[in-house]
Amino acid sequence: MTTHHSIVLGIDISKNSLDAHILPDGRSWHVKTDPHSLAKWVKQLPDGISLAVMEATGGLQNIPAAALARANIPVAIVNPQRVRGFAKAIGQRAKTDPIDARIIAQFALKMQPTPRQLPDETQALLAELVARRCQLVDNRAAEKCRLTTATAKPIRRNIEASIRWLDRQISKIDKQINEQIRNSPMWLVNEKLLMSVPGIGPVNAHVLTAQLAELGTTSGAQIAALVGVAPFARESGKWRGKRSIRGGRAHVRAALYMAALSASKCNPVLRAFYQRLLAKGKPKKVALTAVMRRLIVILNAIIRDQKPWQGCTINP
Repeated sequence: MTTHHSIVLGIDISKNSLDAHILPDGRSWHVKTDPHSLAKWVKQLPDGISLAVMEATGGLQNIPAAALARANIPVAIVNPQRVRGFAKAIGQRAKTDPIDARIIAQFALKMQPTPRQLPDETQALLAELVARRCQLVDNRAAEKCRLTTATAKPIRRNIEASIRWLDRQISKIDKQINEQIRNSPMWLVNEKLLMSVPGIGPVNAHVLTAQLAELGTTSGAQIAALVGVAPFARESGKWRGKRSIRGGRAHVRAALYMAALSASKCNPVLRAFYQRLLAKGKPKKVALTAVMRRLIVILNAIIRDQKPWQGCTINP
């Protein structure tokens, strides 16, 4: 809820710098995002900032967010579409970095998005390792597709060498991920709990551990929304549109999709749930999305309660 005493900071981030705007006093800054400049700027910020808001920008937000968190300033990282929708709603069409910072500050003041706890350095490293593994796997899949259409022997040899190199890099990343998890008793316990669920393998568990730190700390509905598997209603008057999912964390949702695909075949509870939906005439894609949602809610309950999979006796 907005109060007259709220002091909020809106931040627009680019590759090598950021623009910031503070409300209600209206001061603005343009700051380089190297560690020294960020630390100097954070020290100059006024006391009493209740919230700093920035958009998710493919990882560029991580360093400024960490600098603010170290200064005990709550940080909320929001979907850029929310900010653009807000800008359109207030009639703001112009778009420059300083204007964007001011719009983000206005969004922060009016909407008061909930800040979330940022990962510590170890958690951030694990998240980057898992994200890098996903990139390498995607690159390997692309190379394998190219191999199926390549006919010239030199090109095929080049692609095959690239695939072997990617295999080695993925293997190295896997060892680093496993080492990080072994060094954290809590992560090790959580991974074992996750993998007690039929359908969840090591890779799925790695992604969930690294990129869904909220698992077990929030409600089932909230965790489904974070992942992007909570269906949104589309209704107006008597018209009833199809519900759809959108947003959320792409890497987590991709890992959850593969886990749900496996669970719909090997997990007795989720297989029965999936078959019931198909029997009711639900399309396979809709039924599988429902399995994804049911699965993430179950996993959230397992981490919350610190109890392994117990089949149909679990209470999500």
